Amino acid sequence: MQMTGRERIPAPRRRVWDALYDPDILRQCIPGCRSLAKESAERMRATADIKIGPIGARFNGMLTLSDVDAPNGYTLTIEAQGGTVGSIRSGAKVRLADDGAGGTALSYEVDAQVSGRLAQLGGPLIDATARQLAGRFFRQFGAIVGRPTTAPEAAASTAAAVASAASAGAGLGISTREPRAHGLPSRGSPVAWMLGLVVAALVGYLVGHAERGGGSDWMGLAVGLLLLIVAATAFELGRRAATPVVTLDASLLARLVQDARDLEP
Repeated sequence: MQMTGRERIPAPRRRVWDALYDPDILRQCIPGCRSLAKESAERMRATADIKIGPIGARFNGMLTLSDVDAPNGYTLTIEAQGGTVGSIRSGAKVRLADDGAGGTALSYEVDAQVSGRLAQLGGPLIDATARQLAGRFFRQFGAIVGRPTTAPEAAASTAAAVASAASAGAGLGISTREPRAHGLPSRGSPVAWMLGLVVAALVGYLVGHAERGGGSDWMGLAVGLLLLIVAATAFELGRRAATPVVTLDASLLARLVQDARDLEP
């Protein structure tokens, strides 16, 4: 039995190539596959339930890759035993090429031989079943490999980029301190501190006039001024805490100063 075909996979060629080596993806695509395990870089062992016409059986086989030309193609040899129903030996040449539209054109040439009771079914039935199984495989393969990148993958990529940037900053001796959450006092909200200044002045005035004696006005002015200074200091500290802080390593700072001195005429 000989069969040829061509399928378009809506994914870049490198992704398609990697998927052809991924047992988890292949297990989901092979019709009736019960298990698929990689034994080496070029060999995988598989178990699948296949029905051809009235005959169905569980096949245990070995998949071997040869003539590997990454990421352009390889030759896949399948040897499977189905017990009393017979055996299957197949060779498939798989080729990948860019289709010019961001996808991958996958072409294949299959040459297979069957023996035992399977051989008694006749060529037309075997050919029709093989084409049906191949169509199911490539439809599922294209659906899995061609789907967009998922949110967890995107998040992982973003996390990796952040980690890389942090490592680069650490190498330069620069660290950043994240601003605190909104709503905390250290954010230094201007409206809140302006109200604090007004309240401080009012408290100072009332305290001064609550005292009896000739110096009550001066007492109120002094207390109010003191509270104003305290409030202004707290406002400035809060404002500074609300912005990121960049810290230079001492050794790096000394090196920068020395470089600046060396550049002086």
